[in-house]
Amino acid sequence: MKAAEIRKKFTEYFEKNGHIVHPSSPVVPGDDPTLMFTNAGMVQFKKVFLGQQQPPGGRRATTVQKCVRAGGKHNDLEQVGHTARHHTFFEMLGNFSFGDYFKRDAIRFAWEFVTKELKLPREHIRVTVYEEDDEARALWREIAGLSDSRIYGLGAHDNFWQMADTGPCGPCSEIFIDLAHVAKDFAFPAGATGEWTKIDRKEFSKDAFVEGAEAGRFLEFWNLVFMQFDKQPDGTLVALPKPSVDTGAGLERIAAIMQGESNNFHTDIFLALIETVEKTVKHRYERVEGGSRHQRTAKSGKSRGTRRADLGESKPLVGGAEPASFRVIADHSRAVAFLLADGVFPSNEGRGYVLRRILRRAVRHAWLLGRRQPTLVDVVRAVIDQMGDVYPELRQRSKHIIDTTRAEEERFLSTIEGGMRRFDELAPAKTSKGSTAIHGTISGEDAFKLYDTFGFPIDLTELMARERGYSVDIAGFEAALQAQRTQSQEDRRSKKIGVAQDVLGEGGWGEGDEATAFVGYDALDVSTEVIAKRDLPDGRVAVMLRETPFYVESGGQISDRGEIQGEGWRVDVDEVRRVDSRIAALGKVTGKVELGRARAIVPRDRRRDTERNHTATHLLHSALRQVLGEHVHQEGSLVAPDRLRFDFSHHGPLTPQQLSEVETLVNRGILDGVQLTFEQKPKAEAQAAGAMSLFNEKYGAIVRVVSIPGISMELCGGTHVRNTSEIGVFKIVSETGIAAGVRRIEAVTGRAALDYYRAHERQLQEIEHLVRAPSGQVVRRVQTLVEERRTLEKRLDDAMRSGGGGAIKSLVDQGSIVNGVKVVAANVTAPDLPALQAMGDALREQMESGVGVLAASFENGKNTMLAVVSDDLRDKGVRADTILRELAAAAGGKGGGKPHMAQAGIPDAERMASVVAEAPDLIRKHLAG
Repeated sequence: MKAAEIRKKFTEYFEKNGHIVHPSSPVVPGDDPTLMFTNAGMVQFKKVFLGQQQPPGGRRATTVQKCVRAGGKHNDLEQVGHTARHHTFFEMLGNFSFGDYFKRDAIRFAWEFVTKELKLPREHIRVTVYEEDDEARALWREIAGLSDSRIYGLGAHDNFWQMADTGPCGPCSEIFIDLAHVAKDFAFPAGATGEWTKIDRKEFSKDAFVEGAEAGRFLEFWNLVFMQFDKQPDGTLVALPKPSVDTGAGLERIAAIMQGESNNFHTDIFLALIETVEKTVKHRYERVEGGSRHQRTAKSGKSRGTRRADLGESKPLVGGAEPASFRVIADHSRAVAFLLADGVFPSNEGRGYVLRRILRRAVRHAWLLGRRQPTLVDVVRAVIDQMGDVYPELRQRSKHIIDTTRAEEERFLSTIEGGMRRFDELAPAKTSKGSTAIHGTISGEDAFKLYDTFGFPIDLTELMARERGYSVDIAGFEAALQAQRTQSQEDRRSKKIGVAQDVLGEGGWGEGDEATAFVGYDALDVSTEVIAKRDLPDGRVAVMLRETPFYVESGGQISDRGEIQGEGWRVDVDEVRRVDSRIAALGKVTGKVELGRARAIVPRDRRRDTERNHTATHLLHSALRQVLGEHVHQEGSLVAPDRLRFDFSHHGPLTPQQLSEVETLVNRGILDGVQLTFEQKPKAEAQAAGAMSLFNEKYGAIVRVVSIPGISMELCGGTHVRNTSEIGVFKIVSETGIAAGVRRIEAVTGRAALDYYRAHERQLQEIEHLVRAPSGQVVRRVQTLVEERRTLEKRLDDAMRSGGGGAIKSLVDQGSIVNGVKVVAANVTAPDLPALQAMGDALREQMESGVGVLAASFENGKNTMLAVVSDDLRDKGVRADTILRELAAAAGGKGGGKPHMAQAGIPDAERMASVVAEAPDLIRKHLAG
């Protein structure tokens, strides 16, 4: 039975039994900060089980849930590929009762589905219960007809579930199948002995059963959790008034059982993906790994092969590669596809870092298979084809998934070669023959260099080291990482004008800790009181006001400027800081600040410009997600009066069409004149309603929600316009890349946008004047001038190729003979690089056989040296790029090129000329023999 049929049968069976079929929730929990990824079916119902939310649609539910276990507490990454059943991504079949049915029906449903729908042989099924749960044991006897000898009572570690240290908990019951009788390829581990290895034995002691389960004979595939108690802080179990049921069955495990396989990777879920890997890397996948720890003793002489891809002439696996690499790539391709589809983007923090680790682990395994081009992208495409009908988000975001995967692979491939060479130096392979002895330790500094220079996540370095019998100094790595962060912070601090936070926080304010209130959302000119002050060096002062209109930098929006006036004194505010929980305004003081009445003013125009840019940033964020996809997330921002800057996750440059579409959407939102709303809400409530937040931003329990109805809803403490029409106009100024997978847009609004358009209008008028074009016809005139230039350049090129009016012939005639080869070396006059290259081509033709070196200083002030080699000498191994690099190094420059022509930039014209004069002697060794 194929996985698709199992999935369908499960939901249809429970729907027939009164359950509402709910779609899978995303692999990223929407409002659960305790989880990095959704790792079980019950996650989307957690609030229901905690009594914080009513059951959606009814008290019975069933799902097929997408799950990821690759980060945080539940992390299976290291085992994936080396075991039969560990996965980063998997599907969990589940049925749930929210205070409706309990143990009797949960056991009845499970038994009916297993024996009637799946038709698994009853005689090979065994179950476990919590050792104190006599009720569950009795129900298994009554409903399934199982004897006590097939119902094993285990302790709390195995069969008692709890959500946390306190709260809902209860006993659980697990269903097992005897793989020795249902998996056609099952074999006992070599050398295994004991009661559990007896193939014809029908009854097993508890100890034998536990040993057999740990060894893989008895496979658990369904867990029934009975939420029966509420655990108190003192450990007391109080009976819940409405006990519930949460069950989870692994689709991959059930598919293996139904298809007679002992390894999940040999089911239809993975075989098509492994076949794609075979086609891509041109190696065959072998089910049995001879000589490795995975080898099994076959029950018969027959072997069951996988479907074979048409590989043509396949190659043996390269050194260090194992069939496990195929399984890693197949598994990780699923995790990558679903994480990208659900909005996770590769980065160096949080969920994005886990995704990058998964990607790079897969790339490393493809590299071990001899692959030096993107590989995972082909397998990810196969995942989309295979699962896109069940999970339409894969097809909807297929372009983003494929493009991002390819970009990430290419990025890591550009450094992995050097990184692997360095790793081989740090941890040379040794023959250990299964030994766990430690051969050495990779220092923290070296591990950090692998991370910082070559992009090797630390856990990848750890894994590779462990495979070769080495350890890694993790403490040293963390110290090196922290040192880099500290240095970066100090560098930023040294470049920042103003007073350090620690200076402001040293005390000496002279008054108590009376609170300051920010009133700048509604008022820019405030009558208030100075409640504390502190004199600073260079005639500056820090002032705290009871009510302040000055916004302190946060969320990308810069601090306000303005002034504070008192009787006989004034402070020109140029900086605003938060000191503990209070706001301090800093600036140059005239007179002496006194406690008491004062007036605080923020310039209206400056604040309104800032508000325009902040609201436009929200519109831009929304537009980018519409045009590029929901993977777009804010990675940083700057909101200032004169401009806005928005950093976001995306894998490559935006096309002109995409930029135009984004700009149009933002301006449409402005022209629609949408009224903004501002609300204070509990954080969980705001996120549940769909408010966007920054993953690493710290928020309080109550948050401010800024909504542009129909367009955007974000957690934001910044200042904004009241209506989008106040922005006026929005214009993108630039779009660039600033880091791997991070793009940056800079834009202007309002008055700055008008200034931008006026500046361009002036430039256009100047161009019209320079090219003598009538208004409105400048494009046509420039096109004509470009065509004329091309014609002239072609004539110049033709003239150079025909001898340049005798100039090239003269150079050839003046050349010297070195080791029997014509060598021409000269300083020439050329307006630009294309002209110099044309002279080089002409020289190659005129010489027929020889080496040429030409040097020129261009009209733009740059100096370039060019080397050429005739075809006959190139065929003999004389290379222009090799010669050029040596000459350029002697002249203090660097460059490169091709075997027939190469070029280099030279900083010093005089030094370049002297090297050209010595070129024949320098070239001599390249012409030896």
